[in-house]
Amino acid sequence: MPKQTFGTSHVPLSPAVRAGDFVYVSGQVPVGSDGIAVKGGITEQTEQVLANVKAALALAGCTLDDVVKTTVWLEDARDFGAFNAVYARHFPKNPPARTTVESRLMIDIKIEVEAVAYRPV
Repeated sequence: MPKQTFGTSHVPLSPAVRAGDFVYVSGQVPVGSDGIAVKGGITEQTEQVLANVKAALALAGCTLDDVVKTTVWLEDARDFGAFNAVYARHFPKNPPARTTVESRLMIDIKIEVEAVAYRPV
């Protein structure tokens, strides 16, 4: 099956790409629909990032329930507890496999999340 891209972006990437039964969601950052990073700390930024992941998944006909793997970058490892509390609310049962690392990020934000979903076509 050929690769299918979903959505548009002002940078050279696709928010979501389907390859067979898998959907790959590009790293999502805490930017609202206005293109501006949300105010607040890790809690507010995690909520926005997961809303953005959910929106990118929807472009490909998927939901958070279809996510099998996430990769999370935190700007500060001390934010892990607060991040994890928000994340757990969005994945209340059968959470996906996850890798979480501390890393300097490309813009002045606290978190970035990418996801892989599985949904047979």
